[in-house]
Amino acid sequence: MTSLVHARSSVLPTYARADITVVRGDGCTVWDDAGRSYLDFVAGIAVVGLGHCAPGPLAAAKAQLDELWHASNLYWTEPMLRLASLLEERFEGGGSFFCNSGAEANEAALKIARKATGRTRIVALEGGFHGRTLGALSATGQPGKWEGFGPLVPGVSFARPNDVESLEAALAPARETALILLEPVLGEGGVIPLEPGFAQAAAELAHEVGALLCVDEVQAGMGRTGTFFAYEQLGIRPDLVTLAKGLANGLPMGALLAGERAAAGFVPGDHGSTFGGNPVVAAAACAVVEAIDAELLQNVRDRGVELEAGLLALPAVRSIRGRGLLIGAELDRPVGPVVDACREQGLLVLSAGPDVLRLTPPLIVDAAQVAEALTILEGVLAP
Repeated sequence: MTSLVHARSSVLPTYARADITVVRGDGCTVWDDAGRSYLDFVAGIAVVGLGHCAPGPLAAAKAQLDELWHASNLYWTEPMLRLASLLEERFEGGGSFFCNSGAEANEAALKIARKATGRTRIVALEGGFHGRTLGALSATGQPGKWEGFGPLVPGVSFARPNDVESLEAALAPARETALILLEPVLGEGGVIPLEPGFAQAAAELAHEVGALLCVDEVQAGMGRTGTFFAYEQLGIRPDLVTLAKGLANGLPMGALLAGERAAAGFVPGDHGSTFGGNPVVAAAACAVVEAIDAELLQNVRDRGVELEAGLLALPAVRSIRGRGLLIGAELDRPVGPVVDACREQGLLVLSAGPDVLRLTPPLIVDAAQVAEALTILEGVLAP
């Protein structure tokens, strides 16, 4: 039998993976194949919100495995219908399209906006990230990710985050704009939160010019910022919301939520996904949505305050930004070696640019685990 280390050469090198093989997880801890444990402040890149092997989603998925694995979207299934109903309660009056990832959810948003408005142009943000499929990549405001994949989908322009004048300029010609696409917190782009005034201006401009407003909540949604949707803190009501990552606590699930102005854009045959709304994954997602209650959201806010305060006390940290448990710490040094050193000390963390440390622990993280992470970071960042 081929060894697992040798088998690494059989995987295409699309990721610069760390030299560990994760074999087990429980709550906020994972273990590698050598039996070493790590405090996980990555959570699958803001995915495992309820913790690894969370009891609710685990039990729901196991029970569904004994009933039905797949039926296709030619038919209704109970878990998919229940999930749609639960999400409609959160995004009042919105209909759901289910898929497998955030990129797919954003592709669906691009398509429904074009169909609903009869227009083609998209306005997104510099530094934004919406996925690596061709349409989502074209709306991603990070030119380094475009290299080698052109020509991209035409008709996309970019505005600077929190700069209303830049947004107004990007809209021209406004009569051709189908969609304004925003992340409430630019995660991959440096953990940059949108200011409420900017988000409200974007919503007003979209309404004025007849475009739709989509909020990409793939990373910031599902309770990660301390409210179920991050846009709730911005004082806006978008036409479209995209979700994924934390939606099914690690099982592949994405969703597009469409309000009244947008929903009529899709009719049978316009879009689809073979595995979208899969019964097993939808059952797990139902358990996740039900678990994100006032108590959990309060924990997100409380632990976020503790993390921010602890990070600000470290001399190597220049500034803190983010919301809830989506936190970026700008460092006085390159972040890559810091990520590696933390891993050596038993703490998994992320980067978000050359000098920004990103922390996205499970939403269930407790005060003791926050203190442990801060202690490790203090040691790693010591002069």
